Amino acid sequence: MTTPEKSRRVEVKNRGQTIAAAEVKTLEHPAGTVRTSLFPSSGHTPPGSRASLVDAVMDQPEVQASTRLEATVPLGDAESLQRLRERTGGSVTRPAGSTALVDADIPPAGHAQTRQEPGGQAAAW
Repeated sequence: MTTPEKSRRVEVKNRGQTIAAAEVKTLEHPAGTVRTSLFPSSGHTPPGSRASLVDAVMDQPEVQASTRLEATVPLGDAESLQRLRERTGGSVTRPAGSTALVDADIPPAGHAQTRQEPGGQAAAW
């Protein structure tokens, strides 16, 4: 008997308007695989909003409790793909129609990774 998927919607808002959203689904058991589909809004989005969406997804408790990530990202969304590479390990990306599929390892909770902030300062989370 399998456990049903649990789903959560994650949104990034700017002035009360959703500018990017994602669906996060946990599979089977919390220490397993989590799937996410990223849905940036069409049209112009402020710089950094897609990276903020990836951060919001990666910071979800069910994602932190998992070991693998399977993500679907719109093809050409370089900002989201780059942030996924920064926040995961061993990522493999492949095209699938109008999307890119990312398979990656989720670092253990408490394993701080650093990233370069605009202006040259490194930030750890």
